[in-house]
Amino acid sequence: MKKIGILGGVGWASTVDYYRATAKGAGKYFAERGYGSPLPIPPMTIESVTQAKTRALRGVAGDEASWTGFDAVFREALLTLERAGCDFGIIASNTPHARLHAIRQGVSMPILSIFDATAEVTAATGAAKALVLGTAVTMEATNYADRLADAAIKANSRLPAPEIAEMQAMIDSDFYGGASAVARDRLMAFCNKHAAPGTAILLACTELPLAFPDHLDDPVFEAEGHLFINPSAAHVAAALKEALEG
Repeated sequence: MKKIGILGGVGWASTVDYYRATAKGAGKYFAERGYGSPLPIPPMTIESVTQAKTRALRGVAGDEASWTGFDAVFREALLTLERAGCDFGIIASNTPHARLHAIRQGVSMPILSIFDATAEVTAATGAAKALVLGTAVTMEATNYADRLADAAIKANSRLPAPEIAEMQAMIDSDFYGGASAVARDRLMAFCNKHAAPGTAILLACTELPLAFPDHLDDPVFEAEGHLFINPSAAHVAAALKEALEG
């Protein structure tokens, strides 16, 4: 098995879930192949950054120089994982992926993109439209839209600024540390307002899928009349495939 490097801490709840899902998925893989307990899981190292620090270092969209400090924190974390002997890395957060082109500079080990994993599972649904939900950085960037366009899927990743601010505030208040009691209701109200019929809704913040505890390991699922894509689950599945079969 290949050793997985997990860059976490943005935030800690999704980091926990990435580890859980990876271990559970590996256990299922080996159980289906007749292995007995204790079931094997890939070796993993987690390097956790400080979310308060990375949030303060966020730059301005379109100003590459303003992201220098942000990029450096994540790059050093990946280099730490590389020095720990990891064969490849995954970042357990959507937001830094918007800067992956810069973060990975100077890093030799492969980094699995959440955009690629998500586009693959979204295309398999046959959906022609997608709504990208996440932090302000994710929703203001075009990474998901550009990648989905390669699969002939039109993504609305640029909602008006007040709606983007509303989603960021929702993540900060109702999803930090896990989904609050009202998190799912607030999220569904947002989806009902902005997702037209037939739209695949990308839960493109690693905390958002926590509102659907029965579907944490499902890359694609339906709930309350909507089709949801869980990029975190798709990302973990890609990591497992690389670790166990790559």
